[in-house]
Amino acid sequence: MYSDLAYLIVGLPVLAFVLCLFIGSRLPRGGGFLTVLATLGGLIISLGIFQEIYPRGIIHQSMRWFGDFNVGILIDPLALVMLLMVTFVVMLIHTYANGYMNGDPGANRYFAEAALFTAAMLGLIYADNILQLFIFWELVGLCSYLLIGFWYRKPSAAAAAKKAFLTTRVGDVMFLAAIIVLYNNLASLNLTLNPGEYLLQFPVIYAHIGMIPPDQLTLIALGFLGGAVGKSGQFPLHVWLPDAMEGPTTVSAMIHAATMVTAGVYLVARMFPLFYAAPHGLTAVAAVGAFTALFAATMGLTAFDIKRVLAFSTVSQLGFMMAGLGVGAAVGAFSVGVSIFHLIGHSFFKALLFLCAGSVIHAVNTNDMREMGGVGKYMKWTMYTMLIGSLSLAGFPLFTGFFSKDEIIVIAYEYGVAINFLPYIFLVIAAVLTAIYTFRMWFSVFTGKERSNYGKHESPWVMLGPLVILAVFALAFGFVAQEGFYNYVGDNFGQYEEKFGVDVNFAELALIGGHEVLGEHGAPAEGEHASAEAEEGHGAAGEGEAGGEEAEGEPWYIQILPIFIAIGGILIAALFYWNKVKRFDPSQVTGDKDPIRKLLLKGYYQHEIMTGWISEGIVYGTALICNTIDIKVVDGWLNWLSAWVMGFAGHVRKVQTGVVQNYVTALMLGIVVLVIAIAAISLAMEVGLI
Repeated sequence: MYSDLAYLIVGLPVLAFVLCLFIGSRLPRGGGFLTVLATLGGLIISLGIFQEIYPRGIIHQSMRWFGDFNVGILIDPLALVMLLMVTFVVMLIHTYANGYMNGDPGANRYFAEAALFTAAMLGLIYADNILQLFIFWELVGLCSYLLIGFWYRKPSAAAAAKKAFLTTRVGDVMFLAAIIVLYNNLASLNLTLNPGEYLLQFPVIYAHIGMIPPDQLTLIALGFLGGAVGKSGQFPLHVWLPDAMEGPTTVSAMIHAATMVTAGVYLVARMFPLFYAAPHGLTAVAAVGAFTALFAATMGLTAFDIKRVLAFSTVSQLGFMMAGLGVGAAVGAFSVGVSIFHLIGHSFFKALLFLCAGSVIHAVNTNDMREMGGVGKYMKWTMYTMLIGSLSLAGFPLFTGFFSKDEIIVIAYEYGVAINFLPYIFLVIAAVLTAIYTFRMWFSVFTGKERSNYGKHESPWVMLGPLVILAVFALAFGFVAQEGFYNYVGDNFGQYEEKFGVDVNFAELALIGGHEVLGEHGAPAEGEHASAEAEEGHGAAGEGEAGGEEAEGEPWYIQILPIFIAIGGILIAALFYWNKVKRFDPSQVTGDKDPIRKLLLKGYYQHEIMTGWISEGIVYGTALICNTIDIKVVDGWLNWLSAWVMGFAGHVRKVQTGVVQNYVTALMLGIVVLVIAIAAISLAMEVGLI
């Protein structure tokens, strides 16, 4: 059975890492074919497991590590779809890299690091406990540091790697603190665990969420959110993500599409029952995600580096995913299916866009869109595949992005009806801006006149093949898989009772969190498993029932609004950047002296704020003051005291002459002084002075 080979999903990339590291330099193209074969093997095993357990089933394997901790594999619907996506997309990226990295002197080191990166992400996905997930989480961070700084002789690459590593550490400390608080709360319950159960296993956590005090749940949820914010590039810890472009384009594709950044979204989805039970836990997720989506989208409007445009797009789309999970406060566990569906769809079209960008950069030798133009004349395959990816990212009707991203907007409307409309407003504006900056990029690169003298050739088929495959998924995956995906992943936690006897009862968790699960258009969902009923209401697209009541469904204009958003944004971009229909010059709207444009080009002065004010001003200034106090006050007082003691000792030391006559004289003087003192005291007592 394929389930018995589940350990090889991580084991094969680890083997590829060892082989590429030690003998890759003697193999063709640095041993890149080994990473392709390793991820292909993982994909085959994942597909076999999917065939075994679909539509209902969970694979769980576990062994004791030490104390209350274990090492285990948990493959439920949530983990399985992630395993399938990561192995498939990363396999295509590794195939592409065999052409892209051909001739690089460090190719074997690249493929070794990429294989370890893949193994870490896969290990994170199917970990059966939060501590094991955190260990692989940290390994993902280490590999990202190595890959972003792959061209370490380039100062900007080395700086970007350090920035990514240190920024994500902020979130990771919060993540670790949340694990410690969670462990302490579970340990204080004095649980009697069955054989094979361990304290930090996900089924055990889910089973005992209701026994943890609500204030502690909120504290734990915020810690997990901090970790997710760092790894998934959410505001304010997103600053590392655009700079991650300093690595090879294939690294950008892996980080921004299939690995690392999706880990934060996966963490929130994995711990969704805890977030749901934590008062204001999902509200914080929705607020952070929606703001990040809009914030990053505005910066994508002015970026000129083609990879940075896509980087800001990634930050924005990750915001959509986080917001999709956050609005689960109104629609229940259905939001997990919606958010992860966008994560999967995004991995296809974002990997496609990054690899297309790499194909363009490989041909024209520049990242600057101002030096491109007219590239489509010479790179037809790249142009059309990137068009498919751009249409999907913009949410054009019937493309994958339309079915994934725009469903998030719809359920955000339900969240607005029940709780707060601000996330919905932010997401709608961000969606419009997404369509504009995406096609600003596409029109600037592939249409118009040539603006520089660059190479006029298409990329080789080892690079084009993955583009075509990804384009097919970016085009058709959403239409084919949407409803089945929502039902399968949305019912992820509903399968734990059958497998583990753990009833993840969202109706009870809602009482702890202080909210209720809602069905279509805010209709309360009643019954024991409110989340499942809410899912039924969504699955019927307004025609089913939620909690036994006929669901009203969203207003028709809310349902069709995403269509107008996508088409309208593309038309706006065409009017400014497509030479065939161009009606406006961007300079008519904004110029070099425009303060808003300057603000966006400078990225809201985040570098100056983070580096100049916070890092160098507050942190370094505080450290300098503390250092001064330490040296001048603490060390100064101790140094003065030791100097005084040493000086006094130096004077006293002179009494020790080593001459016996001096010692006898001092003894006699001492006796005389003692006798006089005794006599004086006796006299004073006689006369009554004492």
